[in-house]
Amino acid sequence: MTPGEAWEQEAESWIRWTRTPGHDGYWWYRDLFFEIVPPPGRATVELGCGEGRVCRDLAARGHRVTGVDASPTLLAAARDAHPEGEYVLADAAAAPLPDAAFDLAVAHNSLMDVDDMPGAVREAARLLVPGGRFCVAVTHPIADAGRWDDDGRLVIEGSYFGRRRFEGTFERDGLTMTFRGWVYALEDYFRALEDAGFLVEAVREPRIPDALAKRRGPRAERWKRLPNFLYVRAVKPR
Repeated sequence: MTPGEAWEQEAESWIRWTRTPGHDGYWWYRDLFFEIVPPPGRATVELGCGEGRVCRDLAARGHRVTGVDASPTLLAAARDAHPEGEYVLADAAAAPLPDAAFDLAVAHNSLMDVDDMPGAVREAARLLVPGGRFCVAVTHPIADAGRWDDDGRLVIEGSYFGRRRFEGTFERDGLTMTFRGWVYALEDYFRALEDAGFLVEAVREPRIPDALAKRRGPRAERWKRLPNFLYVRAVKPR
């Protein structure tokens, strides 16, 4: 099953999951992510836009947005919710868009869901003008490195290194979602940026916001000790 097929299979579940206010971490972490996003320029592209919530938040901040995704159902939902934007059905590593058409590219929690992560990073570089920025959010590699035991310890039983398949089904407040993707080491992401010619400008490992930790209860305390997400801003040199 390709990533596009996997997300198409889960599309209706994801729309319910992501559009229930306050349900998942995005509602609580998004302001921390947008701290590294530059002000609006000529045009912005999001690779792996899903049902479009990041595109809508970018548009609300003044960006002229093009969203790219491989799931027809998710793309249709994005277009319906934000008809002013442009939405393109394509793999993140092969977008039918012209070279150097954007001054900002965003990949928010999508690089771990595509089959060709380095290819998607190279595609971002192709789409950007010299001096353009690429803002990335991914699940932090340490968060996917092992499993939490009953004492709140992260146990790594295999190797931290190497690309590994991830699949997990989660239920919360009556909603269920199956996530499928890839786990990478930190070096894999930064080598992809390096090989695509990017220079890293900013790295953030956000702690869980206090309001979310309170909402989630004692088990959320682990994310005050380890980061759940990694944010990076890179620049394509002039």
